[in-house]
Amino acid sequence: MTSTPATAPARRVPRPRADALRNRERIVTAAREMFVEFGSQVPYDEIARRAGVGNATLYRNFPERADLVHEVVLSLMARVTEVAERAAEEEDDTFAALRRFAHGAADERVGALCPMLDGAFDRDHPDLLAERDRLEGVVQGLVERAQAAGRLRVDVGVGDLMVALSQLTRPLPGAGCGAFDQFVHRHLQLFLDGLETPARSELPGKAATLEDLRRDACSS
Repeated sequence: MTSTPATAPARRVPRPRADALRNRERIVTAAREMFVEFGSQVPYDEIARRAGVGNATLYRNFPERADLVHEVVLSLMARVTEVAERAAEEEDDTFAALRRFAHGAADERVGALCPMLDGAFDRDHPDLLAERDRLEGVVQGLVERAQAAGRLRVDVGVGDLMVALSQLTRPLPGAGCGAFDQFVHRHLQLFLDGLETPARSELPGKAATLEDLRRDACSS
């Protein structure tokens, strides 16, 4: 009688320690704040100082700047998606949900995502594409429900909303973030007022879709 070889036990992958996870989150949070304030080329030692960790800890987690930019973009998209999901779940009025999302996205400095996307990192990484699809799906739902309820004018698209959010939450060149912040929600509310029905004018051109935004980004 032949014996079958014993199956080798599967190797257990060690889970990161809680303090290591906290350090990583502090680094990502500090980097997100400093990228907004100073751009994605801010020195690593400044990020480490704000995060309250040593330079070695920062480099151990993110040996290349592209790794850190990737994680910041992923984190920002996830946070904005969560804002949209909470608005959809907790607001009965469909336009109130859209308005809550827009102001919440502004608080997350979503406009800072655009300059980061100019950096040298993999924009087509599966993690980023999955989070982008999740965000776009939730926002698409907010827009469609508000239009179906007759609360949002029908000659606008999700692309119009996302372009406006990007432009209105991105500081002007040479303007300090602190000085700019006081105008963001004020001007965003003016824009949102223009999205409600009944529309007071006919918009030129056509509604911008998410596909339009992706096509323009790829051709630029």
